[in-house]
Amino acid sequence: MNRLFHLWAAISSLFFLTAAAVTAQAILEPPFGLHWGDSPEKLVVWAARHSLDVTITLPGDQPGLRILKINPRKGFLPETKASAVEGRFLGGKLYELTVHYFDPEASADLMQSRFDELRKQVSLEHGKILTNQQQRLVEDQFVTRTQSFHREPVKGLFLLLAFTEVEDLLRKSKDARFSLIYRNENFKKDLEKELKKP
Repeated sequence: MNRLFHLWAAISSLFFLTAAAVTAQAILEPPFGLHWGDSPEKLVVWAARHSLDVTITLPGDQPGLRILKINPRKGFLPETKASAVEGRFLGGKLYELTVHYFDPEASADLMQSRFDELRKQVSLEHGKILTNQQQRLVEDQFVTRTQSFHREPVKGLFLLLAFTEVEDLLRKSKDARFSLIYRNENFKKDLEKELKKP
């Protein structure tokens, strides 16, 4: 009886851990209606529908990697305050998506405010995000300030929110931008294994 109880407890634990992992992966699906493993074609079709520019990068030292960057000539991506979206594909399958936020018309303070809003929104939608790092570097009359936060509900599946502000002390000007990165490292490792097979 005791052995049967332990077996049942082990099976139940495994079921709940698997369910939690599946739920976390579903929660951390990339935006724009994309899913892990999608082909680049889905992003290209979306870009064409909205008359957006597409840049494709094929790094020579990383066979199998394709990077698609999509941005409008002016303004923002449809229904967002984002300036660009960048997808990384290995073996033709999406494993990382970065949403870039930059507005040449906005002050650094306004961009900081938008970053703080996005950080709160990410926390509400995905749970508490943790501070990764905060740095301030002064070099050649430029002050660079960075902040980053992350959420990793399951090892290898995470969100990273990164902010960068550059202040030119001579010209007394500031620029700021930030990015939200969705990354499925587990899926990337699986794809790398597949690519290594003969």
